[in-house]
Amino acid sequence: MGAIDREGYRFEPEYSVINQNGAIHVYRNAEFIKELTFSFTGEQPSPKLIEEVVDSFFENNHK
Repeated sequence: MGAIDREGYRFEPEYSVINQNGAIHVYRNAEFIKELTFSFTGEQPSPKLIEEVVDSFFENNHK
């Protein structure tokens, strides 16, 4: 899964199959804002999991 652009933010996921964890780097106007971490099982995180992490960012940061 590639980068996600939403509401002026860019979310760039990366993950390690060996460690079964990943991170999504959040940028706004090309400036790093935050790292969102997650765990997963299998060969790669599901697109649904990535979307849930991104959705959680908006729920927790835009109230």
